[in-house]
Amino acid sequence: MPGLVIAPRARIFHGHEWIYGTEVKKTFGDPQPGDVVTLKDFRDRPLGSAIYNPNSQIIARRFSRRRQDLDADFFLRRIRQAIDLRRRIGIDETLCRLVWSESDGIPGLIVDRYGQKVVVQTLTLAMSQRVDLITLALRELISPESIVLRNDSPVLKAEGITQEIRMLEGGNPGAFTVKANDIDFEIDVMDGQKTGLYLDQLDSHAQVAKLAKGKRVLDCFTNQGGFALACAKAGAAEVTAVDISAAACESARLNAERNQLDIEVIEHNVFDFLKAAKDQYDLIILDPPSFTRNKKTLSGAMRGYNEIHLRSLKLLDKGGQLSTFCCSHHASRELFLQNIVSASVDAKRSLRLVAEHTQRADHPILPALPETSYLKGFTVEVIPSR
Repeated sequence: MPGLVIAPRARIFHGHEWIYGTEVKKTFGDPQPGDVVTLKDFRDRPLGSAIYNPNSQIIARRFSRRRQDLDADFFLRRIRQAIDLRRRIGIDETLCRLVWSESDGIPGLIVDRYGQKVVVQTLTLAMSQRVDLITLALRELISPESIVLRNDSPVLKAEGITQEIRMLEGGNPGAFTVKANDIDFEIDVMDGQKTGLYLDQLDSHAQVAKLAKGKRVLDCFTNQGGFALACAKAGAAEVTAVDISAAACESARLNAERNQLDIEVIEHNVFDFLKAAKDQYDLIILDPPSFTRNKKTLSGAMRGYNEIHLRSLKLLDKGGQLSTFCCSHHASRELFLQNIVSASVDAKRSLRLVAEHTQRADHPILPALPETSYLKGFTVEVIPSR
């Protein structure tokens, strides 16, 4: 088997599973893009098996600490383990992220399940080359009606993968309805956003909604209306949802009608909306898309977060609450929390931490891979100045 000799002090010796080009001391056996390679340390001791892509900044991703191949048995075994994990921790396996990349030992494979409809994303070249084996494993394990390959992420370019959306199994399911947190959502896994729903936020929707009864709620970056609908169902006095996307606003309106919930949906740039808004809200929710996808743009992203935090806090009086989220692993929990604190100083508001939020348990976190812990959120309350 071809392989790589890893230089001393590489991340892999500290528990990480990624290997960058600068960490490779030598390549042997002429590995090709997408191949499985063996890893060795500088003393010729085995380190396990990895997928290889010399065109990516992450040149190799280890998936086993022993000699292993990506054959049909591998995908059956690893996907079965992922399903078993969701069952053990009490996640509804018919509405969840069934497989999540390195966190489930299959680097670059994402599988989302919506009942008998499944969406697959292959974010590494090795997974893209083995999509037929993945399809066979899913067919045997859960017998879905349809499997959609949803490879439209901009990160695919770095891996040399052609963007495409196509059927792997069955026919186009079209738009259909799923129930999450006792709310019906219409999704379209072929033409909608992401793979259908933001499954990682379902727990946060329920947690924030518990604070909403009798309150005037503003949900910014509402998308399909997840937070807004949950708050309305929980008894909010009034709910305003804002998003710059016309399609997202229409989706939120239709979901509100479908559930007979009363929310006002406004198509507007959130930054401008907050700047012009009046202090008429008791609970403000900020759940923007990622402001940064790399370290180079992190400082600019934090300025964006600071702006929306500052404007939101200025709209809240004593007892008002802010729930805010960041979905970029480049912004650490500590950095994001400090951003909120900095905005509170500028807004002349004292805050109490009410709750901390993270990704749903079907997006497992590996402590050795900080990149697997990407979603962080905080709910804070404005208190009298001390």
